Amino acid sequence: MTAYRARLTEVDIRRLIKAADDDERAEAAHKLCRNMERAELGEEDRAAAQKILRMLANDAAELVRRAMAVTLKASDLIPNDVARKLAGDLDSIALPIIAASPAFSDEDLIEIVRAGSAVRQVAVAGRTRVSRDVADVLAGEGCEQAVRVLAANDNADLSEGSLAVVVERFAETPEVLTAVAYRQVLPLQVTERLIQLASDTVREHLVSRHAVAPETAIRLAQYARERTTVDLVDQAGVSADLAAFMTQLNARRVLNASLLLRGLARGQMAMFEYGLAELANTPHHRAWLMVHDAGPLGLKAIYDRAGLPPRLFPAFRAGVDTWRALAAEGIDMSSALFREQMLERFLTQRPNVLRDDLAYLMERLDQSPAAGHAAANAA
Repeated sequence: MTAYRARLTEVDIRRLIKAADDDERAEAAHKLCRNMERAELGEEDRAAAQKILRMLANDAAELVRRAMAVTLKASDLIPNDVARKLAGDLDSIALPIIAASPAFSDEDLIEIVRAGSAVRQVAVAGRTRVSRDVADVLAGEGCEQAVRVLAANDNADLSEGSLAVVVERFAETPEVLTAVAYRQVLPLQVTERLIQLASDTVREHLVSRHAVAPETAIRLAQYARERTTVDLVDQAGVSADLAAFMTQLNARRVLNASLLLRGLARGQMAMFEYGLAELANTPHHRAWLMVHDAGPLGLKAIYDRAGLPPRLFPAFRAGVDTWRALAAEGIDMSSALFREQMLERFLTQRPNVLRDDLAYLMERLDQSPAAGHAAANAA
C-alpha cells in the first residue's frame, strides 16, 4: 500500500492542488478517483481516501466535483456525509450520485424526494433498488415523471397499497397506467382496476400476462364504459343527422363493435347501417344494400370492410336476422315491446353462437344507469 499511497499522494494530489486550470484539475480528480476505486484498500487507507473525497466535495470548481460524482457515482467508497453534500449540489453533480450511490439511507432518499425537485425524484425512482418505504413516498408525493419511472422499475418494491395510490392519482395519465400494467408482478385488485382504465392494447397485455380471465377483463371494461355507451346509443336514436353523428364518434374513436352491437340489439338498425358506412368509408345507400338486399354474403362483405372483429360477426348476423323477423311481424319498431322482444330473441335464437361475447355486450343493456353502477360496485 505504501507504493499506492506514494503514487496517489505525491503525484495525483500535487497535480490536483497545483493545477490552476479547472479542466486540468478535473482531469486529475478523475484519475485520482479512478485509482481509489480500483485499489484494494484497508481500513486505514480507506479512511485516508475518504478524507481526500471530502476535500474534493468542497472544491470550488464545479468540474472537479462533477468529475468525482461521475467517477464514483456507484462506489461504496463515498461516505454518507459526502454523498449527502453532493446530493445538494448542482444537478450535474447531484443526479449521478442520487441515481446510483449506495451511501444513502432510506431517510436520505425520502428527504430528497420531499424536497420536490422533479429531476431528483426521477433519479431516486430509477435506482437499481428502491425500498418499500422510499417507493411509498414516491407513489404518494412524486411528480408524474418520477412515478412513471418508479412504476417501470421492477426493482422498486411497490406495495399493493402504493400501486393502488399510483393508479388512482394518475387514472387519466395513460403513460403511468401503462408503466404499472407492464410490471412483472401485479396484485389482482390493481390489475382489475387497471383493466377499467387502460387502453385496449394494455388491457390485452394484462389479460395475457397476469392470468386475468378474459370474461373478467371484458366485464370490468364494460362496467367502465357502460354509462357512456348507453348514452351514445340513445343519442344516436334521436340524432337528426346520423351520418354526421357517426363521423363524430369515429373521430373520437368510440365507434366500435360494442357500440354498434348495442345499438343493433336496441333495434336501431339505422345506427348500425350508418356506423358500418362510416367505418367502411362507403355511402350509406351502399351499406344499406349490403345489409338488406345483397344476399347472405352482403352483410359479411360490408362487415369485413368496416374492420370489425371476425369473432363477433355471428352476433351481428343474429341481430340483423332478429330485426328482420320482428319487422316482418309488424311490431312498431319505436315501441318498448319491440325493444324487449328484440333483446330477448337476440340472446336466445342461437344459443351456440358466442354466448360469452353476447353476454358481456348485452348483460346490462336494460339496466338504468344507477342499477348498472350498483352492479359494477358489487362486482
